[in-house]
Amino acid sequence: MDNECRGEGMSVNVPRSRMPGIAWPAIPDGRAATLLAIQFQLEQSQWWSPDDLAAWQLRQLRLLLAHAGRSVPFYRERWRKAGFDPRALPTLTWDDWRRLPILTRADIQDAGEQLYSTRVPPEHGKPSVLHTSGSTGRPIAAARTQLSILFWEAFTQRDHQWQGRDRNGKLAVIRHAEPGRDPYPEGTRTPNWGHARRAVYDTGPCVALNVNCSPEQQVDWLRREQPDYLLSFPTNVARLAEYCLEHGIRLSSLRQVQTISEVLRPEVRELCRRAWSVRVVDMYSSREAGYIALQCPAHEHLHVQSEGILVEILDENGAPCSAGQVGRVVVTPLHNFAMPLIRYEIGDHAELGPPCPCGRGLPVLTRIVGRTQNMVVLPDGSRRWTLLSSDDVAELRRIAPIRQYQFIQRSLETIDAMLASERPLSRDEEERLRAWLETKLGHAFAIRFIYVDEIPRAPSGKFHDFISQVAR
Repeated sequence: MDNECRGEGMSVNVPRSRMPGIAWPAIPDGRAATLLAIQFQLEQSQWWSPDDLAAWQLRQLRLLLAHAGRSVPFYRERWRKAGFDPRALPTLTWDDWRRLPILTRADIQDAGEQLYSTRVPPEHGKPSVLHTSGSTGRPIAAARTQLSILFWEAFTQRDHQWQGRDRNGKLAVIRHAEPGRDPYPEGTRTPNWGHARRAVYDTGPCVALNVNCSPEQQVDWLRREQPDYLLSFPTNVARLAEYCLEHGIRLSSLRQVQTISEVLRPEVRELCRRAWSVRVVDMYSSREAGYIALQCPAHEHLHVQSEGILVEILDENGAPCSAGQVGRVVVTPLHNFAMPLIRYEIGDHAELGPPCPCGRGLPVLTRIVGRTQNMVVLPDGSRRWTLLSSDDVAELRRIAPIRQYQFIQRSLETIDAMLASERPLSRDEEERLRAWLETKLGHAFAIRFIYVDEIPRAPSGKFHDFISQVAR
């Protein structure tokens, strides 16, 4: 039973009570009670000092290392060769930690089941295996326990709390679906927001549509569904907002947009403000590592979810970055005893931020810059970011009526320019675009123009405006 009190325009969500005859205060069942216990601790720990958070992370990491050394063949052999035995350490220091080698996606692929623990604590629940989308070109299979899923649910609840969402509202989800799933015009309807949301609280309904539907179809569906919340990819949200602005359409019921899976650019936030008068909330996660960072309730940057994961931002020499520096993202989930990912280089780059004025001690990521494959490789072997600012995109569209674009680096000297435009570009427009690309990329690449009606998304549903096949 879920209890909802309304007064003066506000609603209060009370946990679902499982005790007969008791509505409030709620007495939940075992799993829900465990989630509430974790949530209670998360409410406290978000305000801890960075030193206190780091100390408890080290305590948990020592347990994880001891478990990996005992029961994971890959680490047992790797550390034996390195002369490292976590069980011999009286305490674990950050200097000890940073001596551990980095784990790459190639390591995971090569190791296979050698990365699986042979003695998962039964209290952590039955292990299961999931597969990543492989946006880097290297899909992997990752094992996790029911405990990992429990922490995922706890951080999902934290996100709802931080962002003040009304769980009684309707959630619309537009993302990748298998062929035939979530089709236009009806999509798919479920009675709640999913297990992570309904484990403790009842929620409103959830409706879903395949992201491969056209913007016109998606907007038509949204107008009929009238959702309170929209979850989708940043590039898709931008196209929907632009479509609504061009056609004078307002989604009057919409209260918030949540973006996932891609880099969120500042202009997408502004587009949503102009089109729908709503704010955009971002998050950073991966299938194999879980939640990495959530957007601050008071600011647009992200807070690392330190109670569930250690995040290191490292420079090219492997040293920790300072605030304001961009570096490689290296993660260690703290509670995955089925397949420990210890110092796992996830393939992203991010900018470390200064302490947050909100008072939370959780580390700050100012922005997620992108994946290694989003960097252009110059003929001298150096790499540079290709992310375009809103001014860059405006300049591109002043050159020609381009609706959609994607640049694919095929070699050190050649780039394919995939363009979905209202018409093929004139020779003068193509030359201006070549000059624009030379300025942005730092080299006079040979450009091949390819005109298409629509540029498809990756199988995962994600969209990248620049892909370097040289960087793989």
